Amino acid sequence: MLPLSSENIENSVSDQQKFEFSVSYNQRGTRLDQFLAFSLPDVSRALITLSNKKELVLVDDEVKKSSYRLKEGETVTCALWQAPPLSLEPQQVDFESIYEDDSLLVLSKPPGIVVHPGNGNTEGTLVHGLLYHCREIGGVGDAIRPGIVHRLDKDTSGAMVVAKDERSLRTLVDSFKERQVYKVYHALVCGIPKKYEGRIVAPIGRHSVHRQKMAISERTGKFAATNWQVVEVFETKDGPYSLLRVHIETGRTHQIRVHMSSIGCPIAGDQVYGSKRQNPAFARQMLHASRLRLPHPVTGRTMSFTAPLWQDFQEVLEDMDWSGALE
Repeated sequence: MLPLSSENIENSVSDQQKFEFSVSYNQRGTRLDQFLAFSLPDVSRALITLSNKKELVLVDDEVKKSSYRLKEGETVTCALWQAPPLSLEPQQVDFESIYEDDSLLVLSKPPGIVVHPGNGNTEGTLVHGLLYHCREIGGVGDAIRPGIVHRLDKDTSGAMVVAKDERSLRTLVDSFKERQVYKVYHALVCGIPKKYEGRIVAPIGRHSVHRQKMAISERTGKFAATNWQVVEVFETKDGPYSLLRVHIETGRTHQIRVHMSSIGCPIAGDQVYGSKRQNPAFARQMLHASRLRLPHPVTGRTMSFTAPLWQDFQEVLEDMDWSGALE
């Protein structure tokens, strides 16, 4: 196979997934894979390695091994490999519809459901269910993420908005970028925060070693702000827990989970950022997107939606003698 030229890369991937870097004096001698991991902090090392194997990484228009030591002034071009598009077929995936009109759908995502295909999840995602509910969504935006404006983690439940046409998709995406969307979560955390309420401002980026995780990183992280307020405290035989009302100003990946863990109060049941003190009563991370307030993409009118706690979350709280209050 002939080495892939910059022109070939231009024709094989979108502009959003092609990157070009110049090697500085201080970066000379750095391994190619390490250079790219530093330059692309939001990209997993596995994807960088795979892209190199697919000959999508070039140094001065030549394919190099991951172990290649860079020289000052060289140009590194990287195009991230994309898997062949999946063929999405509608599948019945249950979710609760909160509101729907010709422009958007607001739903409450069940826990345990992945939002869209990827990373081995090729069936039974929320997107499959959306296509079953409304086939027209299939032509809106990305072929693998049709209609998707924002995401929730697999084990996070609650309110999501989905666009039903291209205009609404673009407008809603802009509303999220411009922070016109107000999002409130409820979280059960291990322990009791030192204060009744607080604001965490700490940049979040890809973990330097465990690339599937996120972490607070002053060097490579992006601005992230989380506001929290204690709603109720529970004393149990396994130790104290707190129910929090959480408002996020930004929507970084795993933001609430990372921020709450950073103050010593990880989300109960979180297997990635959580405490070693695991309670079998938590079948998943106790995090729920309760409220969503946003401008309608067509009328501009402010709309507010509430997603009640899922039954499993309610049962956990009731076993702790929950008062029933969420504010």
